[in-house]
Amino acid sequence: MENTIKVLIADDERYSRDELKHLLKAFSSIQVVDEAESGETAVMKAVHLQPDVVFLDVEMPKMNGMKVAKSLIALKKVPLIIFATAYPQFAAEAFRYEAIDYLLKPYDEEMIRQTVQRIEKQLLPATKHERIKTAGKLAIEEDGEIIYVEPKDIIYMYRDDKVSRIISKSGNYETKISLKELESRLIPFSFFRIHKSYLVNLEFVARLTPWFNGAYHLELENRKEMLSVSRNYVKALRARLEI
Repeated sequence: MENTIKVLIADDERYSRDELKHLLKAFSSIQVVDEAESGETAVMKAVHLQPDVVFLDVEMPKMNGMKVAKSLIALKKVPLIIFATAYPQFAAEAFRYEAIDYLLKPYDEEMIRQTVQRIEKQLLPATKHERIKTAGKLAIEEDGEIIYVEPKDIIYMYRDDKVSRIISKSGNYETKISLKELESRLIPFSFFRIHKSYLVNLEFVARLTPWFNGAYHLELENRKEMLSVSRNYVKALRARLEI
């Protein structure tokens, strides 16, 4: 099928493979072509099937995910690599192998969706999102006028009742466009959901401070307000921010 992204899942735990396969079924662009229960099998199947993407568990016996990644990036056709693990401490090493993302178990549906968006951005033909990036402006209708906002100047956005509020270096705006739609329009840029009601431009993140019950407070450059990071998003946020 045109515009189908071929995915190989490598994980020694059957439950984890089944869970990820189930979550990926929600995306019409993704086709899971096979699974591998070991690192050695993952390399052999990658050579044979030439997948576009490999979801790769870090902790596998004998040949772990890092060793598999080293083999994958030596192939003639190098797949996109996404590490999946319960251990956040491997994130820095993972990105040395050119991984495009780092998922933490147990899997979170929102994190999977964001990962798929990154995959689509790299592998699918230019979409309206790429055209938006070329134009460089986010169009917002306000009081009968259309205001064009530079995405790189947007600090964060949040949903407030029936409107989305946009906090930008150039001013504050409100729109009836849903936060989900705004996130979709801004795929080419560095936005990350830290809470079901908040999107933040990672370029403006200054500090993360532990709060309570696994949640964090996020401090933004040159802003006084502190934003709450839901504990469901903390690990993935740290993985995105750290090198």
